[in-house]
Amino acid sequence: MPEAIGYERVGDIVILAADNPPVNALGHAVRQGLAVGLDRAEAEGARGVLIYGTGRTFFAGADIREFGKPPKEPHLPELCNRIEASPLLVVSALHGTALGGGLEVALATHYRIAVPQAKVGLPEVHLGILPGAGGTQRLPRVAGVEAALDMITTGRHVRADEALRLGVIDRVAEGEPREIGLSYLRELLDEGAPRRPVGEMPAPAPVDFDAIYAAVLRKGRGQLSPATAVRAVQAACEAESFAAGLKRERELFMELMNSDQREGLIHAFFADRAVGKLPELEGVAPRPLAAIGVIGGGTMGAGIATAALLSGLSVTMLEMTPEAAEAAKGRIEGNLSGALKRGKLTAQQFDNLTTKALTLAIDYDALADADLVIEAVFEDMEVKKQVFTKLDAVCKPGAVLASNTSYLDINQIAAVTSRPQDVLGLHFFSPAHVMKLLEVVIADQTAPDVAATGFALGKRLGKVSVRAGVCDGFIGNRILSVYRTCADHMILDGASPYQIDEALEEFGFAMGPFAVADLAGLDIGWAVRKRKRAEGLDPRARDSAYADKLCEAGHFGQKTGKGYYDYAAGAKARVPNPEVLPLIEAERAQQGITPRAFSKDEIVRRYMAAMVNEAAKVVGEGIARRPLDVDVTLLYGYGFPRYRGGPLKWADMQGLPELLADIKRWAAEDAYFWQPAPLLEQLVAEGRTFDDLNKEAV
Repeated sequence: MPEAIGYERVGDIVILAADNPPVNALGHAVRQGLAVGLDRAEAEGARGVLIYGTGRTFFAGADIREFGKPPKEPHLPELCNRIEASPLLVVSALHGTALGGGLEVALATHYRIAVPQAKVGLPEVHLGILPGAGGTQRLPRVAGVEAALDMITTGRHVRADEALRLGVIDRVAEGEPREIGLSYLRELLDEGAPRRPVGEMPAPAPVDFDAIYAAVLRKGRGQLSPATAVRAVQAACEAESFAAGLKRERELFMELMNSDQREGLIHAFFADRAVGKLPELEGVAPRPLAAIGVIGGGTMGAGIATAALLSGLSVTMLEMTPEAAEAAKGRIEGNLSGALKRGKLTAQQFDNLTTKALTLAIDYDALADADLVIEAVFEDMEVKKQVFTKLDAVCKPGAVLASNTSYLDINQIAAVTSRPQDVLGLHFFSPAHVMKLLEVVIADQTAPDVAATGFALGKRLGKVSVRAGVCDGFIGNRILSVYRTCADHMILDGASPYQIDEALEEFGFAMGPFAVADLAGLDIGWAVRKRKRAEGLDPRARDSAYADKLCEAGHFGQKTGKGYYDYAAGAKARVPNPEVLPLIEAERAQQGITPRAFSKDEIVRRYMAAMVNEAAKVVGEGIARRPLDVDVTLLYGYGFPRYRGGPLKWADMQGLPELLADIKRWAAEDAYFWQPAPLLEQLVAEGRTFDDLNKEAV
């Protein structure tokens, strides 16, 4: 097995080359190899040391295989200090990505050169921690406090040209990292350039760190790691010495390491990587995908078409009339113009996508050669059956037929075709060219290669794809309908929509459920309620009509200017709609309910317990294969705070026995709604967690 760090002598220069594919992660062998190589270079009388990475990148960060395991010496902070303290001239040559510990190693060297395509960054906040090997102390000294705070609190990747401008690197040059690094180090030695340890540079001037801390905490909706990183950068300015600053950084790092938020974010990190790995699709090749059809050019259909065009697919947009087709094209052009303005597309690319890659059609025959067709028409079973009957008649053999339904039974839709094996659900989230989640809904007869094609499309579109089984609402909307019902029950019992939204936004949700309903359109929930009532509600289920009355008055949320909130002053300046509380009070009076007070803690606990209980039913029934599938769905589609890991990770950290006890206590008030999930009862009885199920599924 090759050494993780190669050692090469070129005259009076030693080259330490990382060889730890695929991304030269800073695992134990790499750290040890760098330390041993540096010792040897100094012992052999070298004058300079070049550190670079072979393969596709410099050190791209920590080795995720070591997460959760006791670290082995040399630890990264000590290694960085050792590199910086070397009496030799140490240069790093960067290519690919120098992220996290990778950038911290580079900052510990005395000079830094990079290829133009290189990117640097300190993304640790996304894992619930902060740079813990001197990054918060060294970066402000080379880039200044403002730039360092921006990079560290956002975790964003910075291109080489910007990194040069900020002072993070010293030179950008074309070429192979070994060659440009060697040339730069030789030039520095020939010039007699001094060692330049960043830790010996003067501390930057302090700024108003209290104000910045408060702003970062507010922007992160309660996520601690970016705000705590502000305090670490503050130490770079205010600590009595560089060593004292490093000590403070380490203290703050360990605080975060021991936090629930770090545990939640690490869970989310690994869940992202596991969610698309399905044993049943191993070795199954997807069907070819080049041209797709989209039926329906409303907001959803236009968003799907936009995402497909941006991924390099050609799209036929089918509408019922020439006017509707042109309107759909206008929506697609509007979506793409955003990419044009942001510099993601050139004018030529925009023109090619809208005139060559996009075809408008009003006849189903135009879909005859499509590899995959997605319908995004009105959410009505009869309408969708008509569409699939037509697709069955015109689409070529082997074409994948997909429905973007949010709730409806894919098996029923597939049954009207002569090829149910080619049918699946592809549930996008609006706006489809922005939202990352895609539920790939596998019907009873969906062929494995059709399922694989759904996941291949999701990957091509840059989506996070989750496998879902067939039920009303699949994973996300099924769970949503229950926790949203829980919120409705709390309103009947005495809470207000505004209290509930405030409590859940403080918990970390991007928006509370009533603000979300206004954004999506209250007519959507109204249609679902009417459908469920038509199918027949269980007589034990609590129901209410106050939201229907809002809709009957034409108040559908943001699109009509009023819903639960009044948007007269704009979408962001939401204020409570004064018509809502009287409707709620009338409903309570009609049902004979005496309202009571709710604390924010109780609101959150009930809302989350309802979510977890239904999620446990979804996993127990196999609609979601693993708890992590639920967590990823809620994180990417429903605004769940990422630092809490997802509802089932949150439940594990809260304690399943205590949660089940609460559910059983509330069942005394409403036995129908609070029916404990059998899986939750089983896990508690066996002393296990949802995460145990994730590990078993690996």
